[in-house]
Formats: sequence, structure tokens, C-alpha cells
Amino acid sequence: MDRPNISELTKREREIMEVIYDLGNTTAAQVVEKLPGKPVNATIRTMLGVLEEKGFLRHEREKGRYIYYPTIPLSQARKSALHNVVDTFFKGAEASAVISILKKSEAGLSGSDADMILGLIKRTRKEGR
Repeated sequence: MDRPNISELTKREREIMEVIYDLGNTTAAQVVEKLPGKPVNATIRTMLGVLEEKGFLRHEREKGRYIYYPTIPLSQARKSALHNVVDTFFKGAEASAVISILKKSEAGLSGSDADMILGLIKRTRKEGR
């Protein structure tokens, strides 16, 4: 089976996955409670089933309830989502994406974050990438 692709998710599916990543594992009722708006329980249960069919979730049965878990580690999901944003909105130009992010967060960038970014830039230059 092919690896699920984060970019194929609908907005509501992404919201559901965000809740599940935030909680680590969860029931359908907990997802409904955390989602914006007033989602219908049956609709969210159906969408959880769809996400499971697509390969994004798995479940285990505990005391008569389904407990849902993501199948893709959060770090991998973030990487995939970021890759999709860079390709879609920056035509693959990683530097343009980084510059855009830095300009947006300029006022809120902590000293340690700035140092870490500078360190990565220096290391990349040394390695010739």
C-alpha cells in the first residue's frame, strides 16, 4: 500500500488529524469536542473511518470504544505538509519559503530560535549544501 499523502486531506480531515496529533490518541467523542464549529458526531465517526481507510489512522477497541491513533509520526506529517506548501506556494524555492516565514515571525523570533537558525545556516554553508 502507498504511503498516505497529507496533501490529499480535506480541510476537515486536516482538522481531525490536528486534534488526534494534539491528543496523541483519542475517541470520536473527544474529536467532536475539540473541533471548531458544531460537528455532528455521526459525521465525524464516518470521517474517522475514511481517514482509517486512507491509511492515516488506525484504531484499537478499548472497553467497547474505538481509540484512534495516527499511523504517521507527527514529525513526518509536518515534513510532508511543509514540502507540499513549499512546492505549491513557492514553486519549490525553499529559500523563498524560509524568508517568508522569517519576515512573518520577525517580531516574535526568540534569541534562541534566531541562534538556532543562524547555526543551521552556518553548518549548511560549511557542508556546501
